[in-house]
Amino acid sequence: MFTGLISETGRVARLRRTGPEGILAVACSAVLDGAQPGDSIAVDGACLTVSELSREGFTAFLSAETLDKTTLGDLRPGDEVNLEPSLRLSDRLGGHLVQGHVEGVGTVASLAPLGQGWRLAVDLPAGLEEAVIPKGSVALAGVSLTVAALSGQRVEVALIPGTLKSTTLGAWRPGRPVNVETDLIGRYVLAYLKGRGKGPGALTIEGLLEKGL
Repeated sequence: MFTGLISETGRVARLRRTGPEGILAVACSAVLDGAQPGDSIAVDGACLTVSELSREGFTAFLSAETLDKTTLGDLRPGDEVNLEPSLRLSDRLGGHLVQGHVEGVGTVASLAPLGQGWRLAVDLPAGLEEAVIPKGSVALAGVSLTVAALSGQRVEVALIPGTLKSTTLGAWRPGRPVNVETDLIGRYVLAYLKGRGKGPGALTIEGLLEKGL
């Protein structure tokens, strides 16, 4: 489990593909503090298990599912990635609950100045917009962000200067693919309303709409 608050940006040292799978090596420092093989580290929002550690960074195995559902397979040596170690139960939850289970890849639609920061628009993969609400949370490339607006599959968020400096988002441009994970609580509520709330008196999306909710 993660919070979506990035600890540091690392750099891809190498990505070795072995058929449908791969091995990713990342150069970093801060997330290595206290880390052990078998620990979890989120790389651009995707939860990976550390297989090896060194003074320079770590390596992790990439399954076929990870390569299919995330942007990690397109990484090149030198690319920057957002890194976050897994959450300790004693840590502050400054962002929101993030599993590191990427649901799909969105696309940066636009970036516009907003005060000292940016207004970012991302087109979500079809279907994910159902679990996104204005003022709710969404993780983009592992970064916890508050939804400012939602129109169809396009979500907009405000990026403050601190986020632009401490993550890879400051280098984003239109057309960039982005790992997306919607809010964990929202996903469970949506799944219940879509099929798990059966029987008399069960909550349904249609019933809530009829009541004006």
